[in-house]
Amino acid sequence: MSAPSAAVIVLAKAPEPGRVKTRLCPPATPAEAADLAAAALLDTLDAAAGVPGAQPVVALTGRLAGAVRRAELAAALRGFRVVPQRGAALGERIAAAHADTAALFAGCPTLQIGMDTPQAGAGLLAACLDRLRAPGTDGVLGLATDGGWWALGLRDPYAARLVAGVPTSRDDTGERTLRALRDGGLRIGLLPELTDVDTAADARAVADAAPGGRFAAAVERCPAFELAS
Repeated sequence: MSAPSAAVIVLAKAPEPGRVKTRLCPPATPAEAADLAAAALLDTLDAAAGVPGAQPVVALTGRLAGAVRRAELAAALRGFRVVPQRGAALGERIAAAHADTAALFAGCPTLQIGMDTPQAGAGLLAACLDRLRAPGTDGVLGLATDGGWWALGLRDPYAARLVAGVPTSRDDTGERTLRALRDGGLRIGLLPELTDVDTAADARAVADAAPGGRFAAAVERCPAFELAS
């Protein structure tokens, strides 16, 4: 088997009821929110696994034994390298995921995404890696419509340490992350802006953007989202 040309990291949390997507409750129940999270993660795993020449990696926290769709998730993860998340704050866990992946696959650039953008398919992720490989580019960042970000790509994965201290879950997290990377001397290209799933309206919008995926099907099955727009 040939060496991978890049690594696609999925930063993931086991979809345990009451521990994921709590901002969707209400209108969703904890079990419904966990099912939506599982569907989003499964779509994201498919996308990561479908990027030509890339090694998929999952940086995981939580217990799969307590997750909804655990059998389906276990089957999907068989083609992945799975590493535990390390660190207290989210920024620290992001930096550790890049560093741990670099230790496994030396010399590979990394592209890290979360599990909140199931509309990002393999084609888009491959295009993000192409952008990362462009001359004069050290990294790429995909900003999110809520002020955060959905994707971070780095030629040198250890450069993720630059974002370890950036506060997360703020409406200026994306801007702060971009500034931290550029202040660290990196030449950063911007990726397409996406909506990630935080609210019921987000869930409906993302389902509409990717109508053929598991996430869209899960939204359609959930009566709580019938009136979300």
